[in-house]
Amino acid sequence: MASVYDFEATTIHGQPTALSSHRGKVLLIVNTASACGFTPQFAGLEQLHADYASKGLVVLGFPSNEFGAQDPGSNDEIASFCQLNYGVSFPMMAKVKVNGGEAHPLWQWLKAQAPGLLGTEAVKWNFTKFLVGRDGRVLKRYAPNDTPQSLRKDIEAALAAA
Repeated sequence: MASVYDFEATTIHGQPTALSSHRGKVLLIVNTASACGFTPQFAGLEQLHADYASKGLVVLGFPSNEFGAQDPGSNDEIASFCQLNYGVSFPMMAKVKVNGGEAHPLWQWLKAQAPGLLGTEAVKWNFTKFLVGRDGRVLKRYAPNDTPQSLRKDIEAALAAA
């Protein structure tokens, strides 16, 4: 696969969606969890969405239950939690696996494009983030403890790029 636009995902409400529908946008793709120490980052992700969506940023949340079983609910329960507790209005996708042989193909590709510390590909925890440029290529990978606020300069640079 050459770019993020070659992938499809399923929305949290069960609708298939082609990521090519976001062609020309900057994407921030995040594996999320509803019961994690980093869960309050939903508020920061929503703020990024509010501040930059009109400029071309799309935040995409992908719930995963792989780390400490911190997102055991159904897709409907996760959607309700995110909306009620954090006012999430950015697109949330159906729960996926991000590691191992059953990892969603998008996540396999993201990890290969932007390996983590010391070249390891595996996602280590919830709220690992990938910034994708307007050309559909991964610009940078961020650790779970990198706050949404700390990504602003990189997002602004990506939005300014042709």
